[in-house]
Amino acid sequence: MPSAKLPPVLTRPKTRALAICAVLVAALFAVTAFVPLPFTLTQPGVTVDTLGQYQGVEVIRITGTPTRATTGQLRVTTISATNAGQEISFWTALNAWVRPDQAVLPSEAVYPQDNPGKAVQETTRQMTESQNSATAAALAYLHLSPEQVKVTLDLGDIGGPSAGQMLSLGIIDKIAGDGHGGDLTGGRVVAGTGTIDDQGIIGAVGGIPLKTRAAARDGATVFLVPTEECADAKVDTPAGLRLIPVRTLADAVASLTALNSGRGVPAC
Repeated sequence: MPSAKLPPVLTRPKTRALAICAVLVAALFAVTAFVPLPFTLTQPGVTVDTLGQYQGVEVIRITGTPTRATTGQLRVTTISATNAGQEISFWTALNAWVRPDQAVLPSEAVYPQDNPGKAVQETTRQMTESQNSATAAALAYLHLSPEQVKVTLDLGDIGGPSAGQMLSLGIIDKIAGDGHGGDLTGGRVVAGTGTIDDQGIIGAVGGIPLKTRAAARDGATVFLVPTEECADAKVDTPAGLRLIPVRTLADAVASLTALNSGRGVPAC
């Protein structure tokens, strides 16, 4: 039998070159799909009520001064991330880029240390410093001496510096409430994030859109956000979650007190 002839358009040199390029591109994509990428996958993590327990242990324990029973919740928010040193596939990254409840970040932005062991040590160190600053800021706000009042904080395996603001507010609520016999929370579930220093200055932390989702998922109706991160917080804000910007610990207390009394509060 005579051999079948291909249409001339399929035998032109340009067509053959394009076909070869298409094969090479397809091969490149096939290889890329299975090559680990130096990115970290993040998503909404756990939230922890600083007025309650975490992993069976009281988050805040205070001795040396009277404490009070509280209502409502003051929740630390976190993001969940793939482990230090763990890389993700191209398809995992691509899927996360189009999902509002996930984010892909360069690994060095999440874990500055190349060594996974050192990365864990760094986040642990940051949490210890955050707890110390949270205690110092809260006691200074209440005009209490750290030599007479002992505060023990325990967030279990949670690391990093971003729990500072909510830990300080928890200490204040347990000791003084709103200063007029009421709770800082007003009985609400209040969540938030932000670093804090000894002077009570609240700093940015990152991962805000994921943290607002975690907060709403766990029942929060108010979210305290570092002022400079308001724009990030307004990205896909969950319905029913009120964003309140804060620059200092005093701002946070004043805003919660105003909210409880029906007065106006700042908004992002």
